[in-house]
Amino acid sequence: MARIKIDKDKCKGCMLCVSACPNGLIAKAKNLNRRGIHCVEFSASSKKNKKGCTGCSMCAVICPEVCIEVYK
Repeated sequence: MARIKIDKDKCKGCMLCVSACPNGLIAKAKNLNRRGIHCVEFSASSKKNKKGCTGCSMCAVICPEVCIEVYK
């Protein structure tokens, strides 16, 4: 199964990746990053889609801060 890694300290909280993920695996984090911003976090599965990350890279492509890495 694929997975992503998010650099939470580079994330500016624009939430573009949240809307780009077709499986709903990225969500707004409850905690703040070092810059005091609610960044995003990745979960391996969601209620919307049980199969998990497919490695489509849509989140990494749309991220303006280039803080998401996709691993297949």
